[in-house]
Formats: sequence, C-alpha cells, structure tokens
Amino acid sequence: MRNWIFVKITTDQPGLIGWGEATLEWHTRGVVGSIEDLAQLLIGQDASRIEYLWQMMWRQHFWHGNGIVRSTAIAGIDLALWDIAGKVAGVPCHQLWGGAVRDRIRLYCHLGGGRMEDFYETSVHEAKRFAELAVQAVEEGFSAVKTMAVPPTMPIEGLKPVKAAEACVAAMRDAVGESIDIAVDCHARPSPAMGLRFAEALDQYGLYFLEEPCWPECVDGLAKINSRVVTPIATGERLTHLAAFRDVFAAGGCDICQLDITHCGGFTEARRIAALADAYRIALAPHNPQGPVSTAASLEFGFSQPNYIICESVHADVPWRHDVVSEGFTVDPKTRTVQPNTRPGLGISINEKEVARHPFQQELPQQVFYQDGSVGDW
Repeated sequence: MRNWIFVKITTDQPGLIGWGEATLEWHTRGVVGSIEDLAQLLIGQDASRIEYLWQMMWRQHFWHGNGIVRSTAIAGIDLALWDIAGKVAGVPCHQLWGGAVRDRIRLYCHLGGGRMEDFYETSVHEAKRFAELAVQAVEEGFSAVKTMAVPPTMPIEGLKPVKAAEACVAAMRDAVGESIDIAVDCHARPSPAMGLRFAEALDQYGLYFLEEPCWPECVDGLAKINSRVVTPIATGERLTHLAAFRDVFAAGGCDICQLDITHCGGFTEARRIAALADAYRIALAPHNPQGPVSTAASLEFGFSQPNYIICESVHADVPWRHDVVSEGFTVDPKTRTVQPNTRPGLGISINEKEVARHPFQQELPQQVFYQDGSVGDW
C-alpha cells in the first residue's frame, strides 16, 4: 500500500549524509517530483541553516508549502537536515532540543501488526476476528492497540453500522480486558452527525482515544463530538501546517494531537505545533504508519516533548522492514517500550543495496463505495 520515500542529503564533508522520509501513499511520483523541485533551492546552501532552508522551501516559488504533497517533500528534507545536525554535534537529535524528558516510550500497534489485509480489510461483521487480532497484539507484548472498527457510512444512516462497530469493540474489550488500551480509528469516514453516534455508542468501552471521527475540515463537528463524550478525541494526521492546528485547538476539537512529522513539514514545524499543543494541554500521539526512518524520527521527537504520550508503530507490514535499516533505539519485546537512541542524529543507517532490491511498485488501490454506488471515504 505504501512505497517508502527516503531522502538522502549529501554534504561537501566526506561521509556526512542525512536521511529523511517523505512517504505518502498513492502520491509517490508527486512527492518525488516535489523533492526534485525543492532541491533547486537547496543545492550549494549551508546544511546547518535549517530554519532558513525551511523558510525557503515553505515560502519560495510563490506557493506556500502547506499542500500535502509539498509539505511531505519539505518534511523529508527537513528530517535529513536535522539528522546531519545531530551527526555534526555527535549527539542524538533529541539532545539538540534539550535532552530526553522521559526514560522510555510506549508503542501501540495496528491490528495485524500493520498488514494491510488485517487492519484495513477486516470486516466489521467479523467481531470475533477483531478479538483474535487484539489478543495476538497483547501476546506480542503490546499494551495498546488500534483498530478500524468503524465502517464507511453515508452522511446519515441508521443503527446497523453503529451496532456493528459496537460489537467489534465489545469483543475486543472482552478478549483483552480493561488493562489493555484500545483505540478506534474512524479514518474520517463519518459525517459529524454519524461520528457523534459512533462516539456516543463506543464511549462505554473506555477507549484510549477515538481517532478522526469526522473530516478534519469539520472543525465545529470535531468540537461538538469532543464536548459530548468522555473518550478523548484524536486528530491531526491530515493537517499540514501550524495555522490548521491552531484552528482545531482553539475550537476544542481534540484532546490528542496526531501531527505526522513526515507530512507537516518535519521537525522544524512539528516543534512549533507541539509547543502550541502544550499551551492548550493537548497530548501528542503522532501519526506514524510509514517506514523505519519515520519511526526513528517520531521517537526522537517523543523523547524531547513533554506532552508526547505514545508512538504509533508498524512492525509486520513487510518481512524485510528491518533489512533496510539499522536503528539506534532498542525495543523491549516483552513490554513494547523503547529506550532512547544513543547514536548521532536519527541514529539510523540505511542499507542502500537492500533498498535497491525493492523498487517502486504501483500501490494497491483502496477505494470505498456506498451501497448506492456513490463514492465514499476510505
């Protein structure tokens, strides 16, 4: 479903390179082209002037960089620049931002570990299967798991989809007990009205959070849902710049900010968003279903941010995931918690020969249509 886009920046200092990630499913060619466009602003510049270069990428060429394709391209470059900065200083990136604020970070997984078929294609009419996958996650050491237990719905529907979602969540809760945190991702499928119905129906199950219960553009809808339920509402993965987060925070649209470091302009913009979230006492749980460079970046970010609560992780999407990267952080397989990276920068090295064994392949389409044939939200 995703082609990983790795960004490599070389410098005039022998051996000094930086790695970033700019993965954006179904827009791979567009992001690669955008990176090539932005490169014309960067080649020959001083790689240590990260804020200056970010401002150039964001503001030059007339169009501001807040569209998803360009902001993702900027993010990949920005991460690589910070990787270089850490290597020059000889410290992990989180040390550049004041040092570690915690000893470990908890991971949560997708049902199925990130396998597309398990997470995205398990039918909500298979409540037993949701329970089985949740138990599997717990057996693998995870104390928190995320599931897509809410089906696509038209702007208004009756009780059938709501009851189906409730049955799936009830089955998972019965299977794993109250000590395991369950998050439900609505994937911004519902309208605000349907999102509220799902939120109210699932409120009794003590969810860790309910993610994207309606379109992120529906700020008033998010705020209404958030005010009506106890379950924390999470959103932000489709927002790409500081001002968009400002609007959601000011409206009371969420309790958890899910900024995506590889989509919102990289560390440079993410740190501003995190500071704003902290002013509103909003937690951070970044969106991170991408590749291994994105995960390393999210963890470096998490060790430096006081309001960061958990890291999204994908560990079983492809069998060769760990063949392409060597990581500086360590994961305790019994608790699925992460100890800080001790290597400079992002703490990763990329096996480019292994990368070359997995060239671009057209992503598998994921489309949704309602029963009447109209187009729905995936």
